[in-house]
Amino acid sequence: MSTQPEPARDLIGYRNDPPKADWPNGARIAVNFCINYEEGAEMCILNGDERSEVRVSDVAVEARYGARDLNIESSYEYGARVGYWRLLNAFTERGLTGTVNLVGVAGEANPYALDAMIEAGFDLQLHGWRWIDYHTLGEDEERGHIAKGVEQAVRLTGEHPLGYYAGLPSINTRRLVVEEGGFLYDSDTYSDDLPYWTNDFGKPHLVMPYSLDTNDSRFARKEGYEVGADFVTYISDAFDCLYAEGAATPKMLTVGLHARLLGRPGRIGALHKILDHMLAHEGVWICRRGDIAKHWVERHPYAP
Repeated sequence: MSTQPEPARDLIGYRNDPPKADWPNGARIAVNFCINYEEGAEMCILNGDERSEVRVSDVAVEARYGARDLNIESSYEYGARVGYWRLLNAFTERGLTGTVNLVGVAGEANPYALDAMIEAGFDLQLHGWRWIDYHTLGEDEERGHIAKGVEQAVRLTGEHPLGYYAGLPSINTRRLVVEEGGFLYDSDTYSDDLPYWTNDFGKPHLVMPYSLDTNDSRFARKEGYEVGADFVTYISDAFDCLYAEGAATPKMLTVGLHARLLGRPGRIGALHKILDHMLAHEGVWICRRGDIAKHWVERHPYAP
């Protein structure tokens, strides 16, 4: 049994008395869109894996062991070739930015859309070196993946990335992120509508909750969205609730996007409608994830 410290559970949180977020310009809500940059880093024997990918696409397949599955490969390729550009254009047409959840191998496979997002002002949140379940890796190998991701981000932006989101973390992930020393936060939790601090590994560490319900992966998970209008309704309802609550206690909303899903012609209109719905309200801060984290550190520093 490992003697290393592990993340603690917290079922109490802010106890119905969340801090006043004090977002810039008195915003009621901070909205962060995360574009998941994963295509090319999924399970595939060309990447040295034993089987093909099965998750988060429009293609319903079973794993092929020792063989390629061209159907799911090309489904992912659509996101890299076409979908990213549609997502990017929806933001740049409105002068908006967001965050790229960068899987390292995907960034190496298709640097063009990634470079365009960085040029447009998106920040990077590392999303692992491979789009895999990190529970399956040993500690040293996972540490190496984090190091490679940091090196890539520094090469692309000249700066250490502020955040990390494995997506499928191991029991070691948060500790390894803290031990690396250069990260401000991680997003491997779904436990709140606001950032919060932890001190599980001997130093204060900020946690920025992510979301799997306000996330277009539900198109592929067969548990929520069938057409673009479903996504518009759900995201708008979430926004409207948090916006109303934000009159008293401002909140945060994270929306997860995937180029191979929302970047399809039958769905991309949903993103345009969602952005326009949000922009029609006053007191909305659509921003990068790192901006929220830096704001929280400044206005709500760690207090033992």
